[in-house]
Parts: sequence; structure tokens; C-alpha cells
Amino acid sequence: MEFKLDRNAFKASNASEKIHYGEIYKKKSTAELLEIAAYLNSLAYGYSLDNPPKMDKTVFHARGREK
Repeated sequence: MEFKLDRNAFKASNASEKIHYGEIYKKKSTAELLEIAAYLNSLAYGYSLDNPPKMDKTVFHARGREK
């Protein structure tokens, strides 16, 4: 799926118009929403969708709950 960020598409609107804007995303599948989120994250953090950064697994660890 190809996305393009249109930086000229912004327009001021009121709250009632914003409610209808969310209807667009309610019709999308979970997979489509995840693709959009991945694209927006790549823009925000400056990496390519073809080569996302690897997770540093040394920072976090899981452990069992104490009883």
C-alpha cells in the first residue's frame, strides 16, 4: 500500500466535523490501520518502511510475578 502525506490538506474545523472524520477509520480493517500506524511512525521517527530499526532486546526483560 502506498501512502503520501499531503501537508497542504489541513483545514480548521469544529468538533462536530471531527466526529465524522473518525468514521473513515472505523470502516478500515485492523491490518489497514496497522499499515497506516507503521507509516506514520516511520515519518515521525525518520526511518524507511523497507528497513525499520531493530528492537534493542537488551533493554527490557520479562520475569514471572512473585507469589
